[in-house]
Amino acid sequence: MSLNYSFWNGKRVLVTGHTGFKGGWMVQWLNRLGASVSGISLAPKTSPNLFHVAKIDQYCQSYIGDIRDLIFLDSAISKIRPEVVFHLAAQPLVRYGYDHPLETFSTNVMGTANLLEVLRNESECQVCVVITTDKVYQNQEWVFPYREVDQLGGYDPYSASKAASELIVNCFNQSYFSQGEIVVTTARAGNVIGGGDWSLDRLIPDVMMAWKNGDAVTIRQPDSIRPWQHVLDPLFGYLQLAEKSWGKPVLSGPYNFGPKTDEVITVGRLVELAGNYFGIDSALSQYGCDDGFKHETKTLTLEIAKASSVLGFKPTWDVNEAIQKTVRWYKNYFDGQDAKYLCQRDIDVYEEMAEFNAYPLNGSKT
Repeated sequence: MSLNYSFWNGKRVLVTGHTGFKGGWMVQWLNRLGASVSGISLAPKTSPNLFHVAKIDQYCQSYIGDIRDLIFLDSAISKIRPEVVFHLAAQPLVRYGYDHPLETFSTNVMGTANLLEVLRNESECQVCVVITTDKVYQNQEWVFPYREVDQLGGYDPYSASKAASELIVNCFNQSYFSQGEIVVTTARAGNVIGGGDWSLDRLIPDVMMAWKNGDAVTIRQPDSIRPWQHVLDPLFGYLQLAEKSWGKPVLSGPYNFGPKTDEVITVGRLVELAGNYFGIDSALSQYGCDDGFKHETKTLTLEIAKASSVLGFKPTWDVNEAIQKTVRWYKNYFDGQDAKYLCQRDIDVYEEMAEFNAYPLNGSKT
């Protein structure tokens, strides 16, 4: 399934978390589709950050504030009057969640509840896609990919908070949206990489900055397996999900988005490949973790058959392409190229590779 420009043209779309990494890419893509985009988020927490270097505020109406503040959230949404919402605002870091559990729970749980509470009184909102994580599943450390019907869980505060947000969505769907007043879905994406991520304590940002500065790289869990994917793959899935679920309450519920199950690789292998593309002789300089009490899942893969069957979703870039394009983005940025241009270039290439069917403003297919 391709995206339909005529669907998005003029749609009022809200992206929470638009100052973050995934949110910044989503705002740019929606703008290209012709949507009228607004964003609600805290100010960026890192310097540099994609919001500033790619000038994301040029693509949207930006509201800076906290989704835990119900009065602020209600006021902003009443002005935006969104027809489609992508909820990406979150405390997104596992290890940060260990150190700040109450912030993690209040943001990810009550932030989601606040959003849905406001939206149930917004008559013009038709679709809401709540972005959670692949870590919502009760981890069994098994080799099988997790399916949407598998048990929810959460060893650490971040995972538990995201699993709880899934329960909140299910509650609102049953209690308030059972007649399709708003079609609310959840998107459980794998580990996302791509240019412009400067989040603290994330693998790719850490190694990119270390190699740029000529520093050694410490890899905590080199044998851990993750469903790595370029940021544009799950975003493409989220856009497909919003389109497909418009007016179809039967499609509410959870969806996995990740790479093909035979393309998952270890942390160590990802760093090795990234090092090759970056042009360094030794990618792995140190092994081990300095705070082993912070449990991290060893094996995590996702089954994407539901998204494939219902939405027509399939990953466009395999793991090698995802790593190559991610490293190229950072190297080009370090060499002085414009971040906005680098993002637009990647979206251009992605659309072409995905056999993206572009629709001009009059809605006729080109």
